[in-house]
Amino acid sequence: MSFPLPAFLRGARASLPFAVVVIPFGMLFGVVATEAGLHVWETMVFTTAVFAGASQFAAIQTMQEHAPTAIVLATALAVNLRMVMYSVALAPHYGGASRTTRAVMSYFLVDQTFATASVEFERNPNLTTPEKVAFFFGSVMPVAPLWFAASLAGAMIGRAVPPEWALDFALPITFLAMVAPMLRSLPHIVAAGLSIILSLLLAPMPYGTGLLVAAGLSMTAGALLDAWLGGRA
Repeated sequence: MSFPLPAFLRGARASLPFAVVVIPFGMLFGVVATEAGLHVWETMVFTTAVFAGASQFAAIQTMQEHAPTAIVLATALAVNLRMVMYSVALAPHYGGASRTTRAVMSYFLVDQTFATASVEFERNPNLTTPEKVAFFFGSVMPVAPLWFAASLAGAMIGRAVPPEWALDFALPITFLAMVAPMLRSLPHIVAAGLSIILSLLLAPMPYGTGLLVAAGLSMTAGALLDAWLGGRA
């Protein structure tokens, strides 16, 4: 069977706009990691082993606050729990792929690849499994290499990056661009709004644990509202 190149290229084109934020996002992580005391090689081991920007930032922040190891791991895990929901959402589309292929895909499953794949599968529900796999790996190409390269550049430059560059804009912009189109129902909106309010109210909690509590309560509220609305329907 020939490789479905058109689907691969379509995936690459779909995620190409994310390069605009992946570059400063990755550079910022490299800068923050080295400022936190990590060597360049430690930063690169970290970013390649985890490959999840938001949880990497959360872990670095709690490490800088000298939080216990258990808190660092719990915070990173909580931030990355959304990957479980991503996996559940994409599982019906990739069930026909081999176990090895799915294992590799799980490593590259990030917000950008999930967002592009979800939109594509809604637009083209009749894609074959090989086409869906090719689209996924195509969406990885503009993201993963740039993330690793930008992280390395940031780690090597370190404190030489001027504060006025304001690279930290990339983090909120990235998530706003991905989350906003996904708020399609009342439970989604309630969960998102409640998470914002609780995160601000619980910010004084030590070691960023307020984020863990806010995330858990918000997801629970959204799930309960969804179940209630489903029961009424």
